[in-house]
Amino acid sequence: MAATRSTTDLSLSMLIVLLAGVLLWLAYGVVRGDVAIVAANAATAGLVGLTLSLKKKNG
Repeated sequence: MAATRSTTDLSLSMLIVLLAGVLLWLAYGVVRGDVAIVAANAATAGLVGLTLSLKKKNG
């Protein structure tokens, strides 16, 4: 993706399922009050969100 700026090899459904799983872990971390789980999954959700936006922009 970084070298070619192409996101065609990334599956949209895989990214959506990954984001859903990360958001569930994030919610679990919030409910437990576990800062490590929240921080890790918030960062991951941000990166997956960025990847999804690049997928939308670049195809």
